[in-house]
Amino acid sequence: MEWFRDRCVAAGLPCTHQRQVLYRALLEATDHPSPESLYERVRQDIPSISLGTVYRNIRTFLDSGLIGEVSLHHGSLRLEANNQPHHHFVCTDCRMMVDLPAEGLDEIHIRRPLPKGFRVNRFIVEAHGLCAACASKKTRR
Repeated sequence: MEWFRDRCVAAGLPCTHQRQVLYRALLEATDHPSPESLYERVRQDIPSISLGTVYRNIRTFLDSGLIGEVSLHHGSLRLEANNQPHHHFVCTDCRMMVDLPAEGLDEIHIRRPLPKGFRVNRFIVEAHGLCAACASKKTRR
């Protein structure tokens, strides 16, 4: 949380109690929560918080680089506070997402030129398959 407070100061953002609770909930999450599920978690600590407040703070966090968004093509915005290089495993049934360490994959090389004007900032690999719970359900069927 000290890193979060320092980043807020550097970005000129007030480090409010609500923002600290939101960020802590993201740090503790291992499932890359949607804004709605993050809202449900934060309401346990701050019952009066609104979904609009959660969305506004998420946008502020995203704009300032405090958090990242993951896999927009999976149907809804998913969030993470892990700023270390990593990739993702996505369950094709339940859409659960877990981190895969970057050092577990070989380095990625582009073999063809990028479209004109494009440049790569980072690579994010997604592995798609079944999580243990969904695989177990399929085996029982």
